[in-house]
Order: sequence, then structure tokens, then C-alpha cells
Amino acid sequence: MSRTMEWAARADHLNGIPRKFVIATIGSFAKSVASLINTTAVHNADTLLRLVRSRPQGVPLITVSNHMSTLDDPVMWGFKGFPIFDTKIARWVLAAEDICFKNPLYSYVFRTGKCIPITRGGGIYQEHMNEALERLNNGEWLHTFPEGKVYQDDAPIRRLKWGTASLIVRAPITPTVLPIIHDGFHEVMPEKYMFGRRPPLPLCNKKINMIIGDPIEFDLQAMSEMAIAQSRNDSFPTIGWPRTSSGLDEAAQRYLYTTISDKIRAAMEKLRCYGKSFLKS
Repeated sequence: MSRTMEWAARADHLNGIPRKFVIATIGSFAKSVASLINTTAVHNADTLLRLVRSRPQGVPLITVSNHMSTLDDPVMWGFKGFPIFDTKIARWVLAAEDICFKNPLYSYVFRTGKCIPITRGGGIYQEHMNEALERLNNGEWLHTFPEGKVYQDDAPIRRLKWGTASLIVRAPITPTVLPIIHDGFHEVMPEKYMFGRRPPLPLCNKKINMIIGDPIEFDLQAMSEMAIAQSRNDSFPTIGWPRTSSGLDEAAQRYLYTTISDKIRAAMEKLRCYGKSFLKS
């Protein structure tokens, strides 16, 4: 399976000029929406800024968040003080292929903007997940929305898809995983505004809140050993996944990805509850 416009996603494509232009344009849009026509408050921003700017050499970063609107990325990075115009440290993000890559123009813009197309329902071993893994192998920053779709209701974090967990396990250097919870994007870009559609432009005079958590720690060796032991007693339907580089078969992978996803979900839900009490105080 070929990768969609992979050449446009390269840093040296046309000497990096298209990437700089797209990042600058989208960054200006994000700053305007987050900090000019709306107000954004961020709790614990220093943790995110430190990990984005100066984490250990070669260590990848995965940020995970809830997904409240089609504007979450990039507007969530538009708060004051965030270096959104720096193309070198800018995030890669997993983006829905059926929305962001509908035609060649969209594909080119999103590709130069460091987006990786993901086919929803395509599985964790689809070709573009391998591309995401390569970005992590290079020590870069990847953002994911592990719930897998937009949810605008005030409800607990849903069961997470396994894609993020699989990247954590398959990466040669275990990524730093940082949970983020935000609120307010459902008012900036409601899914059903006029005639059951989104508004043509972001709405203004809204309040966006972001709660940055602390990195989630994973003892992958101990968790893998537990997965191997537990999966021997459980029956999972198999679809032919390859073994991981550490030798985990499909049954062990499924158990491990579930365990990791549950841990991430618990951290996100804790942040969500903290955010609700924090905003009321």
C-alpha cells in the first residue's frame, strides 16, 4: 500500500518552503481563534512547553486528548506562549483520511502541515501507522485523538482505540505520553449550528480551557510479561497480526494494548474530572 503524498510531507520538499508557509498560515489562524477572537486558559502549560522544546534527545513525545471539534488541532496549540510557528518542533498529527484528504489540494496542504492520513477502521497495521511509527523513531512529537472521533457531549472519556497503544509498544524508544483535556471547542465549532451543520467560520467570544496532565509512566517490560501470561488463558479472535520486534504474538498484543489504553483513558478521565472541579472553583 502506497503512502498518500509522502513526498509532500518531507522536510526537504521544495527546500521546506511549502511547510513553512502552511505552518505559518495555520499557526496564524490558530492564534487568532484561540487568543484573539476567543479566550484560552491553560493549566500546567509549562509541562507541555518543556516537553515540546527540550525533552531528552531522541525521545519521542505522544500527546493524547479528547476530541470536541474539527478545530481542536491546530487551535489547541494557539494559546499565548506556544511556539506554533516553529516547523521543526511542530507536532505530527493523525488525521482522518475521509475528511482531511478528500482531494489532491486538501492532501497537499495537510501533508505539508505535518498531518498523517489514517483510514478509520483500517487497523493498527495500516501503512500510515507505520509512517507514524517512523516519526516516533526519529524522536518527533505526535498528537493523537485516541477516542477516534468527535464527541461534543459532556460525558466520560470513551473506550480508546488501540492505535496509540500500539505505537507506544512498537517504538524502539518508549515515548513520553502526555494527556491533555480541553473544553470549549464544542462552542467555538458546534457540529450542529445552522440546519444541522457546522458554522462556516469559528464562533467568537467563547472560553476554551485546557488542562495539561503529567506524563504517564509505562513499565512496558512488566506489562508485556503480564500480557503474555494472561493471554494464554484468554481467547481472542485473531486476524493475522505480525509479531512485534519484542516477540509478542497477536493475543499478547491485544491484551497489552487494552491495558495501555485503559491506563491512558483513566489518566484522561482523571484530568476531565479535575478540570470540571477546577473550573467551578
